[in-house]
Amino acid sequence: MQLRNTPTGYGLVAIAFHWVMAVLMIGLFAVGKYMTGLDPMAPETFAIYQWHKSFGFLVLALAVARLAWRVANPAPRLPAALPAWQRWAAHLGHAGLYAVLIALPVTGWLMVSASPWGIPTVVFDVLPIPHLPVGEAFGTKAETEKVFMALHEYAGFLLLALFVAHVAAALKHHFLDRDDVLARMLSPRPARAPDADADTDAASSLRASGD
Repeated sequence: MQLRNTPTGYGLVAIAFHWVMAVLMIGLFAVGKYMTGLDPMAPETFAIYQWHKSFGFLVLALAVARLAWRVANPAPRLPAALPAWQRWAAHLGHAGLYAVLIALPVTGWLMVSASPWGIPTVVFDVLPIPHLPVGEAFGTKAETEKVFMALHEYAGFLLLALFVAHVAAALKHHFLDRDDVLARMLSPRPARAPDADADTDAASSLRASGD
C-alpha cells in the first residue's frame, strides 16, 4: 500500500485528501448558495447554517492537515515536456487553491464572529468554537459582518474559478497531452512506478564508473 508521494505519483493519503475535500467544497458551495434564499427565521434554516459551519471547520482542519502533508511529502514531478509557463501556472494554481481553501472557512468564521446575532458555533453539536475577537472593526457589528460576508462570497467565487481551471487543466493533460497527470490522482499505482529519471542517473553513473 503506497501511502506517501513519490517522484512519479501520489500516495493514498494525498489522493484521499484531494477527493474528500473536492466533494466537501462542491457540497458547501451548493448549500451556501441555497442558504441565501431561505427564511433566516425558519428553524430548518438554523440547522442548515449549523451544518454548513460544521463542515466549513472540517474543511479548514483538512486544509491545514493537507498542507502539512504536502510539505512533508512533495508533489510528484510534472511531465518533463511541459513548457515553463505551464509549470508556473500549475504551481500558482495549486498555491491559489491552498490559500482559498483556508481563506474561505476563515472568512466564514470571521463573519460569524462579527454577527450581531452572537449565535454560538458547535461543530457537529460536539465541539464548541469560540468567536474571533473582531469587535466592530469596520464600524458597527452589522457593518463588520457585511464586510466579512462579502469576502466570504468573493472567496467562494474565486474557488469556483480555480476549480474550473483545475479541472480543465486535468482534462487537457489526459486527453490532449496524454500524460499521467490525471491518472496519478486517481490511483497510487503511478507512485509505485520506477523513477525513469533516477534510472537514467544511475545508468549514467555506471557508465561513468566504467570509463
